[in-house]
Amino acid sequence: MSSLQDQLLKAGLTTKQKAKQANSDKRKKNKQKRSGVKVEASLQEQVKLDLAKTQAEKAAKDKALNDQKQQQLADKELQQRILQILQHHNIKNINGDVEYNYTDNGKIKKLFVDGVTQKALVNGRLAICALADTTYLVTSETAEKIATLDASVILLSNEKVASEEIEEDDPYADYQIPDDLMW
Repeated sequence: MSSLQDQLLKAGLTTKQKAKQANSDKRKKNKQKRSGVKVEASLQEQVKLDLAKTQAEKAAKDKALNDQKQQQLADKELQQRILQILQHHNIKNINGDVEYNYTDNGKIKKLFVDGVTQKALVNGRLAICALADTTYLVTSETAEKIATLDASVILLSNEKVASEEIEEDDPYADYQIPDDLMW
């Protein structure tokens, strides 16, 4: 009577390579039994290692997801803080007939202001900020504080003019150009 293995080979359900591998595994298990090592113990160890590996991967994935959520929360908190500062320090009642042009994301936009506000913008005492498609006019000190949090919010912040002193030897001292000159 032939063995089950021979019958499977004749039927074409297995290959010689698989049969050799099965015999090899069978010999190894028998040798381990004779030497006193339990096969079940090695399987349990393998299961424990797999479980530990799976838990470590899950912990790493959870940590990465948690870090991402924390970063999103911190970004949202920063935006809310900037918005609160802008709303609190926004200068109102600046409407006038003087047109002041500035750029916002590559587009030229207009802001109608009065003469005093225009001079303050030109001299660097005021700055223009934008957040969530809303434009805010704030003092330069507020703009500096916001720039420390997020510089991309500042649209226009001119450097402060120290003073408008006229040099003694300036040949054009008598011909000053007015700030409100429109071309």
